[in-house]
Amino acid sequence: MSSVADKSVTPQTPLALTPEYGLWDRILILRDQLIATKRFQRLAASLPIFRSISRSRASNLFDVMSGFVYSQILLACVRLNVFNHLKNGPLNLEELSRVTHFPMKGLQTLVDAAVAIQLLERRSKERYGLGTLGAPLVGNDAIAAMVEHHTAFYADMRDPLALLSGSMSERNLGKYWPYVSDKDEDQDSLKHQESVAEYSALMSASLPLVADEIVDAYNFSKHQCMLDVGGGQGTFLKRVHAVSPQLKKMLFDLPGVAQLAAQQLASNPATREIQTHGGNFFTDVLPTGADLITLVRVIFDHDDERVLTLLASIYAALPSGGILLIAEPMADAPDAQAMGHAYFGFYLLAMGRGRPRTVNEISNLLKKVGFKSTKTVATKMPINTQIVLASR
Repeated sequence: MSSVADKSVTPQTPLALTPEYGLWDRILILRDQLIATKRFQRLAASLPIFRSISRSRASNLFDVMSGFVYSQILLACVRLNVFNHLKNGPLNLEELSRVTHFPMKGLQTLVDAAVAIQLLERRSKERYGLGTLGAPLVGNDAIAAMVEHHTAFYADMRDPLALLSGSMSERNLGKYWPYVSDKDEDQDSLKHQESVAEYSALMSASLPLVADEIVDAYNFSKHQCMLDVGGGQGTFLKRVHAVSPQLKKMLFDLPGVAQLAAQQLASNPATREIQTHGGNFFTDVLPTGADLITLVRVIFDHDDERVLTLLASIYAALPSGGILLIAEPMADAPDAQAMGHAYFGFYLLAMGRGRPRTVNEISNLLKKVGFKSTKTVATKMPINTQIVLASR
């Protein structure tokens, strides 16, 4: 009894003095308590040595607080096609109103806001041009598709505690992605077949952000045949074909998606030889014959149990020495930590399945099903994707 009482902490005991904390933890607790006081905040803002740090952190906090407004400013610009209208040079408000078919009064508020967050810039003669963050959006269908898609995600985030607790009755992203259903029979239903076109089109539109990173980072020419599992409408395979036309290629996805892919690929003489296979990669045997299998933006949509089932199926389909390439945004990506657990953590929660994983977590899953070794391949933009290779 006395031993328990000795370890207890009364409400009056400062956390920094409790014995279960180490020295560094106690220092950080004292720092946090100091920064939290209004007196310190006022003092830091008044001293030149701390002023720039204080202002920077206040600005960062405000950006976190108001980020939902910034995202809607971006959405408005995308819907009015503002960036593409400015690609050939700056326009004044009247000219921009004419090409966007939007009233000048509301447009003035929008462009001023877009200037404030660097999507646009003010130019001479009261004109507006592309900002440093807006210029990369010109002709960028991948980002535009994701910005528009975020309207569903935005609705699911309206009550974050309901989303986190699981009490949200209906989630927009859960309805959008038809393969989220746990019922295998739903995968072949007429309703499911009709719904794959919309999400498959989004995947195809947004995939270039990832596909270009993979093709730039990995040499596909050293393989004889590749199988893209969860390959959608064949967008990634077409990108690989452009750099390695001699490589035999196969695609595997849900029957409705595979049918769309077959139509897309057959329309181009250069890709009509790519084989498409329809099925459920959790329950059906994968095609054999490939010495390279790719999973592009697939496993983060699923829980560990399903991922292990898929990885085991891939292991069985690969020959000895075969390679599995996993490419997707991963948690704790260099210079993009917020993307993993913050963005994708909540996105996948709203979708209803999956979670962002670190490179080490993915490597551990691969080793559990028998893969001998894993390694990473550096990409230019880890925020778009990281690559893990596994050798059978």
